[in-house]
Amino acid sequence: MRAVLFVVILVILVVIAGIATGFLDINQIRGAKAPEVSTTGNGVTAKGGQTPAFEVETGSVKVGTQQTTVNVPKLEVQRPDQNQAVANNAM
Repeated sequence: MRAVLFVVILVILVVIAGIATGFLDINQIRGAKAPEVSTTGNGVTAKGGQTPAFEVETGSVKVGTQQTTVNVPKLEVQRPDQNQAVANNAM
């Protein structure tokens, strides 16, 4: 139950962030209408009604490649002289 609640909260935060940054644009293009509900001796009947319609526009992310030259530093390892090895061992 906690995991489901966490996922719902995370989805809500992502939608809010998308709208705030302009990456997500939601416009309602058709309003909702409630159905006509009537009761009779046989039960309840509902007629009509309409769900709302939305137009959603999302931003796009373009990913590409390009060739470039990268300078990599050169690494040199020097072995210590015989005198340096003796001096380090004496300490």
